[in-house]
Formats: sequence, structure tokens, C-alpha cells
Amino acid sequence: MAFYDLDKNDRTALVNQMQDNMLTASHLANKDPFLFYFADEDTYIRKSAYLIAGRIYQTHADLRDTIIDFLSDLLSSENEKVRQTLVNAAGEIGKTDFDRIESFMENGLFDTHPIVRNAVIGSLKKMGEKNPKPVLAFALRFLHHPDKEIRREICHGIELRGRTHPEDILPLLKELQFDKTSRARNTLVHVIGQISYKKGCLKTVLIEIGKWENRPLVEKAVMEILDVHKRYAKFSHYSTKEAHGFMLENAPWTVELFNRQLLGDRS
Repeated sequence: MAFYDLDKNDRTALVNQMQDNMLTASHLANKDPFLFYFADEDTYIRKSAYLIAGRIYQTHADLRDTIIDFLSDLLSSENEKVRQTLVNAAGEIGKTDFDRIESFMENGLFDTHPIVRNAVIGSLKKMGEKNPKPVLAFALRFLHHPDKEIRREICHGIELRGRTHPEDILPLLKELQFDKTSRARNTLVHVIGQISYKKGCLKTVLIEIGKWENRPLVEKAVMEILDVHKRYAKFSHYSTKEAHGFMLENAPWTVELFNRQLLGDRS
């Protein structure tokens, strides 16, 4: 029976049982329950497992080396779900101790399976929000990697930090403005939009991208910013119309774009 086919009380009981099993196994240095849950076909079982692994690490200092050893052992698993879940577990640990799991993130970046690489993106997002300094330093290492997918993953992975502190990631994003692949540039434009719509972020984004040299890309970013304000109207600090007006008032360089009707009737 799937996780969400159970009622709330049964789900709670299952998670508690998983935690008891994984904690006992950690004390016994037995990774088998970790492998069992990490390989489960149910996404929510795997999610519970990686959250539990992170929680054991955070609350039991004497078991931290054991948890890291378990994750190291599971790196060689042929099951992509196991590798995906260990990356997500490492992401929980990296919210506080990035240096302990950096190698797992690097391995995940180059994994052959997309669900593992996507787990790296998700982990970078949650770690970057809580523990930005080492995560952004890690991102900088791969920002100009020859593989376009690595560059795209890194760009996407630093997004969440930018939603609250766009000034932290904009210098890194700038490095990608002349990327030769449309896939990486499109992700860059997407991320610029995503870091623009929360309170206090739009002005910071506009000031920075106003200095960038790749004007066609900047124009696409402006369109994306307005689209984001439209798509996320319930969550945006400004309405689309207010964002348009804010641009004209605070980023005079956008006036020419609007006068050329670059954005059509998006305002």
C-alpha cells in the first residue's frame, strides 16, 4: 500500500517505525535498513527515509561518522533511487555541515541518471538557503564546466538563496550571461525571474542586470520578470502592473525597451 493510501495515523506510525529501525541500525553500524528504505518504489517512503537520516545526523553527534559511512557505501549502488535518496539525505546534512557531504554532491552532479542529478539541484537549493557560503563556493567551482548540463544544474541549484538574498547569487549568474548553449541561458533567465518577485528583490535584480553586457539576454530576463509577476500573482510583492511601473521608475534603462514595445501588452 502506497504511503498516501494510509490514513494520517498510520502514516505517522510508519514514519516512527522507520525512524526506530534506522536509529537502531545506526547504533549497530548496520546500513541494511537505510538501503531498504532508500530503494523503496514509493517517493514518500524515500523522502521520509532521507529526512530521518538527516535528523539522526543532526541529533546524535556520536552517529555522524556512521551516517556518513552509510552514505559513502551506498554511492556504489546500481539502483538510481538509492543514489537519489542518499543525495537528498546528504542535502539535509549539508544545511549545517557542507564539508562532510561535498563529495556526494560532486558525484551526484556527474551521475548517469537524471533523478540523481535533479536531487543535487534540490539539495543545493535547500542547503544554499540555510548554509550559503560553502554552497555558493561549490557552485562557483562548476559554473564554467564544459558540460552544459552541469552549468544548468548549478544555475538552477542556487535559485532558492536568490529568492531572499538575490545579491548573493547575481554575481554568479552574471558569469553565465554569454553561455553558448540556449539550455543554460534559458535556465539563467528562468532563475532571474524566480529571484525577482519577492519583497525587496526586484530593485536589486534590476540594478544588477542593468549593468550586464548581453542586452538581448537582459531583455528576455525583463520579459520573464513580468511573466513571473503575472504567473505568481498571489505570491508576488507587486502586481504585474506595479512591477512594470517599478521598472520604469527605478531602472530607467527599461524605458527604451518598453518604448520599442519589446514587451507588447504584458504590462
